Amino acid sequence: MLVKNWMNTPAITIDQQSSMQEAINLLKTHRISMLPVMDKNRLVGIVTDRDLKKSSPSDATTLEIHELLYLLSTVKVKDIMSAKPITVPKDFTIEETAEVLMSNKISGVPVVDIDGSVVGVITHTDLFKVIISLTGIGKKGIQFAFALEDREGSILEVAHIIRQFGGRIASILTSYEKVPEGYRNVYIRMYSIDRVKLEAMKTALKEKSKLLYMVDHKNNTREIY
Repeated sequence: MLVKNWMNTPAITIDQQSSMQEAINLLKTHRISMLPVMDKNRLVGIVTDRDLKKSSPSDATTLEIHELLYLLSTVKVKDIMSAKPITVPKDFTIEETAEVLMSNKISGVPVVDIDGSVVGVITHTDLFKVIISLTGIGKKGIQFAFALEDREGSILEVAHIIRQFGGRIASILTSYEKVPEGYRNVYIRMYSIDRVKLEAMKTALKEKSKLLYMVDHKNNTREIY
């Protein structure tokens, strides 16, 4: 799961000498929230919708419309941008990128090539798309959460039960966060099971593992154990 496979490309950029009004128009036209700022072919900053809102006159301004438009046309992007922007290389993993965004408390970053050229932009919205893809929620179906012993074959055992009942597995995710020593939480999303067999399958799963919850997205039901 590399950034280059999920970034928005080509990057919509803006020159540092462009006006604030031009930046507003670009964000609105392309329905984006950030613009890499360029000095010729060199990345020098980044401007976001938040920067533009902070720099815009208040709604309570006494300026006439023509004065407001003039003001927006005279303020340069270089005067409101964040200089020395944080970037990620296009071969970064999605996890590494998420860590960069979280640790720096930012919503997105320009993506650069090996020579430093801007080749795209990736934002927290793109990371949400990755999460949706990884979890397989697009297939709806049923998600089971288990607390399993952290030993070889424990996931295979519950996966085998699901397959025995005709279920097809869309995704398997695991986590060691906030679990007792010697265990891990495992989240399996499955589909294509005959709902008539569901109760029997749950019984078989409970005999083999500690079931934490079940969410049936097709029928919009959930059971928390």
